[in-house]
Amino acid sequence: MSGADREKWDERYRLGAYEDRTHPSAWLERWVPDVTVGRALDVPCGAGRNALYLASRGFAVTGIDISDVALVRAEATARARELSIEWITRDLDNGHGMTGVFDLIVMIHYVDVDLVRDLACHLAPGGHLIAEMHLATDRPVAGPQDPAFRVAPGVLRDAAGHLDILGHSEEIVEDPDGRTVALARLAARQPRR
Repeated sequence: MSGADREKWDERYRLGAYEDRTHPSAWLERWVPDVTVGRALDVPCGAGRNALYLASRGFAVTGIDISDVALVRAEATARARELSIEWITRDLDNGHGMTGVFDLIVMIHYVDVDLVRDLACHLAPGGHLIAEMHLATDRPVAGPQDPAFRVAPGVLRDAAGHLDILGHSEEIVEDPDGRTVALARLAARQPRR
C-alpha cells in the first residue's frame, strides 16, 4: 500500500468505520476452541475486534495494521477491557516483519495470497492458520466491489500449501451484521514434527 492507502484507511477509521463491528469473526470463533492458547498474530487487525477476542481468551496477541487511527482505537478498547496487546503499525505490502513462530495466525478480510504462504511458515508445530477473504462472485453481495480485493475460488485453499486443512468453505452466507457476503474460509494446522 502507498501513503495514500494509509491516509485512506486512517480517514475511514477517523470517520467511525467499523465502530459497530466489535464481535470477532464467526469463522475464528468456530475454530479457536481447538487451538492451544499461546502466541497469536492478527494481520491486518483493524480496530482489533479479533485481537481483543483472542486476548480475552488468554492469548498473547500481536496485532498489525496500516492505520494508526485504527490502532489507537484498538488500544483504547484494550485498556478499557484491561487487556494487554502489542499493536504494530506496518504496511503489509512490505511484509509483516515478525520473527519467531505463532500458535495462531489470523488473517480476516485481507486478500494477499503470498502473505498467507509466508505466514504459514511462521506457525509453530501444531499451530493454526485461520483465514477469511471476500470471494469473487457475480452475485450481488456486500464487501469490496473491486475484484482485486476478492480471491478466486480455490486460491485460498491452495495457499495453505503443506498445512493440514481442517476446514474450508467457499459460499454465500449472511454475516453477523445481516449482510449477504461471499466468503472463502480456511482453517489449517501446521503438522507436528
